[in-house]
Amino acid sequence: MVEAEYPAPASRQRRVLLVSPAFHGYWNAIADALRFRGHEVYPHCYDASSGLQGKMQNKLVHELPQALQWPGLREAASVRAVRVMDRVQPDVVLVIKGDQLTDTWWSAVEKSGAARVVWLYDELERMSYTPERLRGLGPVVSYSESDVEVLRRSGASAEHVPDAHDSLLEYTPVPVTGLSFVGARYPRREDLLRSVAAEGIDVVAFGREWSRSLWDVARTRRFRGAGFPSGGDVPRAKYYGIMAGSTATLNMHGDGHDFSMRTFEAPGVGGLSLIDKPEVERYYDVGKETLVYSGADDIVDIMRRAEADSSWSRSIRDAGRRKTLAKHTFVHRVAEVERLWG
Repeated sequence: MVEAEYPAPASRQRRVLLVSPAFHGYWNAIADALRFRGHEVYPHCYDASSGLQGKMQNKLVHELPQALQWPGLREAASVRAVRVMDRVQPDVVLVIKGDQLTDTWWSAVEKSGAARVVWLYDELERMSYTPERLRGLGPVVSYSESDVEVLRRSGASAEHVPDAHDSLLEYTPVPVTGLSFVGARYPRREDLLRSVAAEGIDVVAFGREWSRSLWDVARTRRFRGAGFPSGGDVPRAKYYGIMAGSTATLNMHGDGHDFSMRTFEAPGVGGLSLIDKPEVERYYDVGKETLVYSGADDIVDIMRRAEADSSWSRSIRDAGRRKTLAKHTFVHRVAEVERLWG
């Protein structure tokens, strides 16, 4: 069994208020890593919804385009966050994303005297922040190296902290014959998976837009199936199990420029990871710890070899998992963020 190699414990324990969107539950991964490091953690999801009214408000505040959002609900979410901060009295405020929070929140954080860090795992172009705005809210850490450069040019204090694998999340491998993919259904992804399936390779995709359930079809208006097996949204523990139990798992980036969570999650669970970015060599030994493809033909060749040579695929799985647990977990990333709050 591969054991994780974590950095030395934090030199000083802090009371940390973690303010985050609920998106995909990554706040849980960060909170668990903070606790593992010895900190006292108080999570608050500013877009958490309960009941039908809460879900409708969440859509109005966070899911509609900026021009259609209801400012009053954003302000209400900010006031709730301030109340939590007043109750917790934190030493550190760690804000994940946070672009939907108003000046009411940010002014209160400033007055609190707590150290703060803003952690971005999305790209600037997808958020309502401007570089100038973040200059006054930092220090900032971002998974995007290009965004870090933009922020630094604007005078912001910014550091690059890549995405990570949640090594503290418990999961059970789910046997999946063939190639798995978990993610949004973009045309380029669908075309690639169709091409692979057309060569006789088993393919299965998971995500709301791939799903054939009547509810998912109605809300996504994806009336046509992809032409290969698919399932709906799966929680993180489930898709960790899917990646671990698949013959191989695909990491195909959308229009983003930087490395997604899957870059580290797939090898982290011992999956045979196929990624479309040769630059992954800065994190993994390509061919020994992860695999790179440039098109359907590469994927088909890899799949046929993996099916025929389990010792070859197992060696890559094991090496990728060792590297991830030694360098690329959320515990490692939190240790990097700690340095910014002193």
